Amino acid sequence: MGKMISFPRTTGKSAQGYLAEAKDPKAPGVVVIQEWWGLQGQIKAVCDRLAAAGFTALAPDLFDGKVVPYHDSPAAEAAMKSLDFKAATSEAVRGAAQFLKKRGGKVAITGFCMGGALTVIAAVHVPEFDAAVCFYGLPPESVAAPKDIRVPFQGHFARQDDWCTPAVVDEFERKLKEAGKKFEIYRYDGHHAFMNSERTAVYSDEAAKLAWDRSLQFLREKLA
Repeated sequence: MGKMISFPRTTGKSAQGYLAEAKDPKAPGVVVIQEWWGLQGQIKAVCDRLAAAGFTALAPDLFDGKVVPYHDSPAAEAAMKSLDFKAATSEAVRGAAQFLKKRGGKVAITGFCMGGALTVIAAVHVPEFDAAVCFYGLPPESVAAPKDIRVPFQGHFARQDDWCTPAVVDEFERKLKEAGKKFEIYRYDGHHAFMNSERTAVYSDEAAKLAWDRSLQFLREKLA
Protein backbone atom coordinates (compact mmCIF):
# COMPACT_ATOMS: atom_id res chain seq x y z
CA MET A 1 0.00 0.00 0.00
CA GLY A 2 1.15 3.48 -0.80
CA LYS A 3 0.80 6.75 1.07
CA MET A 4 0.04 10.42 0.48
CA ILE A 5 3.12 12.62 0.23
CA SER A 6 4.11 16.18 -0.62
CA PHE A 7 6.49 16.83 -3.50
CA PRO A 8 7.70 20.04 -5.20
CA ARG A 9 5.94 21.57 -8.16
CA THR A 10 8.23 23.11 -10.74
CA THR A 11 7.22 26.50 -9.31
CA GLY A 12 8.73 25.58 -5.94
CA LYS A 13 5.35 25.27 -4.23
CA SER A 14 4.25 21.86 -2.95
CA ALA A 15 1.80 19.40 -4.45
CA GLN A 16 0.15 16.35 -2.92
CA GLY A 17 0.16 12.89 -4.41
CA TYR A 18 -0.18 9.18 -3.76
CA LEU A 19 3.16 7.34 -3.80
CA ALA A 20 3.49 3.55 -4.06
CA GLU A 21 7.10 2.37 -3.90
CA ALA A 22 8.68 -0.64 -5.53
CA LYS A 23 11.07 -2.79 -3.52
CA ASP A 24 14.05 -1.54 -5.53
CA PRO A 25 14.79 2.06 -4.46
CA LYS A 26 16.14 2.77 -7.97
CA ALA A 27 13.22 1.19 -9.80
CA PRO A 28 11.82 2.94 -12.86
CA GLY A 29 9.04 5.41 -12.12
CA VAL A 30 5.54 5.94 -13.48
CA VAL A 31 3.48 9.08 -13.01
CA VAL A 32 -0.22 8.12 -12.92
CA ILE A 33 -2.83 10.72 -13.90
CA GLN A 34 -6.36 10.58 -12.52
CA GLU A 35 -9.73 10.53 -14.27
CA TRP A 36 -12.08 13.50 -13.92
CA TRP A 37 -13.36 11.99 -10.66
CA GLY A 38 -10.20 13.02 -8.80
CA LEU A 39 -7.56 10.99 -6.99
CA GLN A 40 -9.91 8.21 -5.95
CA GLY A 41 -9.39 4.62 -4.84
CA GLN A 42 -9.07 3.07 -8.28
CA ILE A 43 -6.19 5.37 -9.26
CA LYS A 44 -4.42 4.61 -5.99
CA ALA A 45 -4.94 0.91 -6.71
CA VAL A 46 -3.25 1.37 -10.10
CA CYS A 47 -0.24 2.83 -8.28
CA ASP A 48 -0.19 -0.11 -5.88
CA ARG A 49 -0.35 -2.59 -8.77
CA LEU A 50 2.50 -0.83 -10.56
CA ALA A 51 4.60 -0.96 -7.39
CA ALA A 52 3.95 -4.69 -7.08
CA ALA A 53 5.08 -5.04 -10.71
CA GLY A 54 8.39 -3.29 -9.99
CA PHE A 55 7.70 0.38 -10.68
CA THR A 56 7.56 3.26 -8.20
CA ALA A 57 4.32 5.09 -8.98
CA LEU A 58 3.21 8.60 -8.07
CA ALA A 59 -0.26 10.00 -8.77
CA PRO A 60 -0.38 13.79 -8.30
CA ASP A 61 -3.63 15.09 -6.84
CA LEU A 62 -4.67 17.55 -9.53
CA PHE A 63 -7.94 18.49 -7.80
CA ASP A 64 -6.29 19.32 -4.44
CA GLY A 65 -8.25 16.78 -2.41
CA LYS A 66 -11.56 16.98 -4.25
CA VAL A 67 -13.01 13.56 -5.15
CA VAL A 68 -16.29 13.42 -7.09
CA PRO A 69 -18.74 10.51 -6.60
CA TYR A 70 -19.10 8.34 -9.70
CA HIS A 71 -22.77 9.16 -10.14
CA ASP A 72 -22.13 12.92 -10.39
CA SER A 73 -20.83 13.43 -13.93
CA PRO A 74 -21.78 17.15 -14.02
CA ALA A 75 -19.61 17.83 -10.97
CA ALA A 76 -16.75 15.85 -12.48
CA GLU A 77 -17.04 17.76 -15.74
CA ALA A 78 -17.04 21.05 -13.84
CA ALA A 79 -13.93 20.01 -11.90
CA MET A 80 -12.17 19.04 -15.11
CA LYS A 81 -13.10 22.28 -16.86
CA SER A 82 -11.75 24.28 -13.94
CA LEU A 83 -8.35 22.61 -14.31
CA ASP A 84 -5.71 24.44 -16.33
CA PHE A 85 -4.31 21.46 -18.26
CA LYS A 86 -1.15 23.20 -19.41
CA ALA A 87 -0.33 24.52 -15.94
CA ALA A 88 -1.13 21.18 -14.30
CA THR A 89 1.21 19.45 -16.74
CA SER A 90 4.08 21.92 -16.44
CA GLU A 91 3.87 22.28 -12.65
CA ALA A 92 2.46 19.23 -10.83
CA VAL A 93 2.93 16.53 -13.47
CA ARG A 94 6.44 17.62 -14.37
CA GLY A 95 7.23 18.03 -10.68
CA ALA A 96 6.16 14.42 -10.13
CA ALA A 97 8.39 13.31 -13.00
CA GLN A 98 11.35 15.17 -11.54
CA PHE A 99 10.66 13.69 -8.09
CA LEU A 100 10.79 10.15 -9.50
CA LYS A 101 13.72 10.87 -11.82
CA LYS A 102 15.92 11.79 -8.87
CA ARG A 103 15.76 8.16 -7.75
CA GLY A 104 17.91 7.20 -10.71
CA GLY A 105 15.58 5.29 -13.04
CA LYS A 106 13.72 6.19 -16.20
CA VAL A 107 10.20 7.60 -15.85
CA ALA A 108 6.99 7.08 -17.85
CA ILE A 109 3.54 8.59 -17.62
CA THR A 110 0.14 6.93 -17.82
CA GLY A 111 -3.36 8.31 -17.41
CA PHE A 112 -7.05 7.54 -17.81
CA CYS A 113 -9.81 9.61 -19.45
CA MET A 114 -8.87 13.19 -18.52
CA GLY A 115 -5.54 11.72 -17.46
CA GLY A 116 -5.11 10.20 -20.90
CA ALA A 117 -5.31 13.66 -22.44
CA LEU A 118 -2.78 14.95 -19.93
CA THR A 119 -0.54 11.99 -20.78
CA VAL A 120 -0.39 13.12 -24.40
CA ILE A 121 0.28 16.72 -23.36
CA ALA A 122 3.13 15.54 -21.13
CA ALA A 123 4.51 13.30 -23.89
CA VAL A 124 4.90 16.46 -25.96
CA HIS A 125 5.93 19.05 -23.37
CA VAL A 126 7.68 17.33 -20.42
CA PRO A 127 11.31 16.39 -21.19
CA GLU A 128 11.74 14.12 -18.15
CA PHE A 129 9.45 11.39 -19.51
CA ASP A 130 10.87 8.41 -21.39
CA ALA A 131 7.58 6.76 -22.45
CA ALA A 132 3.81 7.30 -22.33
CA VAL A 133 0.80 4.99 -21.97
CA CYS A 134 -2.58 6.62 -22.65
CA PHE A 135 -6.02 5.22 -21.81
CA TYR A 136 -9.07 6.60 -23.69
CA GLY A 137 -8.28 10.31 -23.58
CA LEU A 138 -6.85 12.71 -26.18
CA PRO A 139 -6.32 16.50 -26.00
CA PRO A 140 -7.08 19.02 -28.75
CA GLU A 141 -4.34 19.05 -31.38
CA SER A 142 -3.80 22.74 -30.67
CA VAL A 143 -2.60 21.78 -27.17
CA ALA A 144 -0.52 18.71 -28.08
CA ALA A 145 -0.22 17.48 -31.66
CA PRO A 146 0.55 13.84 -32.50
CA LYS A 147 3.51 14.92 -34.64
CA ASP A 148 5.13 16.50 -31.58
CA ILE A 149 5.04 13.43 -29.30
CA ARG A 150 8.69 12.84 -28.47
CA VAL A 151 8.65 9.51 -26.59
CA PRO A 152 7.56 5.93 -27.38
CA PHE A 153 3.77 5.94 -27.09
CA GLN A 154 1.15 3.28 -26.36
CA GLY A 155 -2.59 3.99 -26.49
CA HIS A 156 -5.63 1.96 -25.36
CA PHE A 157 -9.09 2.86 -26.63
CA ALA A 158 -12.64 1.46 -26.62
CA ARG A 159 -14.65 0.80 -29.75
CA GLN A 160 -17.88 1.85 -28.02
CA ASP A 161 -16.47 5.06 -26.58
CA ASP A 162 -18.77 8.07 -27.03
CA TRP A 163 -16.24 10.55 -25.56
CA CYS A 164 -12.89 9.59 -27.08
CA THR A 165 -14.61 8.26 -30.20
CA PRO A 166 -13.20 5.73 -32.69
CA ALA A 167 -13.12 8.44 -35.36
CA VAL A 168 -10.97 10.67 -33.16
CA VAL A 169 -8.64 7.76 -32.40
CA ASP A 170 -8.35 6.84 -36.08
CA GLU A 171 -7.35 10.40 -36.95
CA PHE A 172 -4.84 10.50 -34.09
CA GLU A 173 -3.28 7.22 -35.29
CA ARG A 174 -3.14 8.45 -38.89
CA LYS A 175 -1.18 11.53 -37.82
CA LEU A 176 1.22 9.46 -35.72
CA LYS A 177 1.93 7.31 -38.77
CA GLU A 178 2.41 10.35 -41.01
CA ALA A 179 4.92 11.78 -38.53
CA GLY A 180 6.86 8.50 -38.31
CA LYS A 181 6.37 8.16 -34.56
CA LYS A 182 7.13 5.04 -32.50
CA PHE A 183 3.75 3.95 -31.20
CA GLU A 184 1.30 1.16 -30.48
CA ILE A 185 -2.46 1.67 -30.63
CA TYR A 186 -4.89 -0.95 -29.31
CA ARG A 187 -8.67 -1.01 -29.55
CA TYR A 188 -10.98 -3.07 -27.35
CA ASP A 189 -14.60 -4.16 -27.52
CA GLY A 190 -15.92 -2.12 -24.63
CA HIS A 191 -16.91 1.27 -23.36
CA HIS A 192 -15.11 4.34 -22.05
CA ALA A 193 -13.42 3.65 -18.69
CA PHE A 194 -13.27 -0.11 -19.27
CA MET A 195 -10.21 -0.24 -16.96
CA ASN A 196 -12.06 1.12 -13.92
CA SER A 197 -13.15 -1.87 -11.84
CA GLU A 198 -15.14 0.39 -9.51
CA ARG A 199 -17.51 1.30 -12.36
CA THR A 200 -19.22 -2.02 -12.94
CA ALA A 201 -21.47 -0.71 -15.72
CA VAL A 202 -18.52 -0.13 -18.04
CA TYR A 203 -15.69 -2.27 -16.63
CA SER A 204 -14.48 -5.12 -18.83
CA ASP A 205 -12.37 -7.72 -17.06
CA GLU A 206 -11.12 -9.21 -20.33
CA ALA A 207 -10.15 -5.91 -21.92
CA ALA A 208 -8.67 -4.56 -18.68
CA LYS A 209 -6.43 -7.59 -18.20
CA LEU A 210 -5.19 -7.51 -21.79
CA ALA A 211 -4.53 -3.76 -21.68
CA TRP A 212 -2.73 -4.06 -18.33
CA ASP A 213 -0.47 -6.86 -19.57
CA ARG A 214 0.37 -4.89 -22.70
CA SER A 215 1.12 -1.81 -20.63
CA LEU A 216 3.47 -3.64 -18.29
CA GLN A 217 5.36 -5.21 -21.18
CA PHE A 218 5.70 -1.81 -22.86
CA LEU A 219 6.88 -0.11 -19.66
CA ARG A 220 9.42 -2.83 -18.94
CA GLU A 221 10.84 -2.51 -22.45
CA LYS A 222 10.97 1.29 -22.58
CA LEU A 223 12.16 1.91 -19.01
CA ALA A 224 14.84 -0.79 -18.88
